[in-house]
Amino acid sequence: MNSFLKLVNNPFKFRLFLFYNVPAAFFSGLRIKECTDEKCITSVPFKWLTQNPFKSTYFASLAMAAEMSTGALALRNTFKQSPGISILVTKMEAQYLKKATSITFFTCEDGLLISGVVDEARRTGAGKTVSVKTIGRNETGELVAEFLFTWSFKIKVKN
Repeated sequence: MNSFLKLVNNPFKFRLFLFYNVPAAFFSGLRIKECTDEKCITSVPFKWLTQNPFKSTYFASLAMAAEMSTGALALRNTFKQSPGISILVTKMEAQYLKKATSITFFTCEDGLLISGVVDEARRTGAGKTVSVKTIGRNETGELVAEFLFTWSFKIKVKN
């Protein structure tokens, strides 16, 4: 198991990682429920820190959890790797379908697609992009939101 999967699958270490690197996610209560080579499931609770004035989860809190479900898969392929690879979201599309009034789970099943693109960037040395989808559902399984993130991967050049 690579070092990033060890990190995300240890709740204490992952919470420390969030606290130091993504404090908004830490304080919002974002969690990774499952992370494998193929898929990642994240959750964001409906609570005071994540709600909007309309008594639902704020759209940005949903976007943060959605991005983490794809970003964890990107990090899984680049974390502490040599040569280093820069990763960046270059585009995001969202469709909000239902008011989020409870915990929302985001599932991205494009881990192998991301892995292939990262391997191609390593092999060719050229920057590569990939668009991946994540689906948000509430605790009863109803569709809440769909996101499409485009990630860019580029080998870091040492000067």
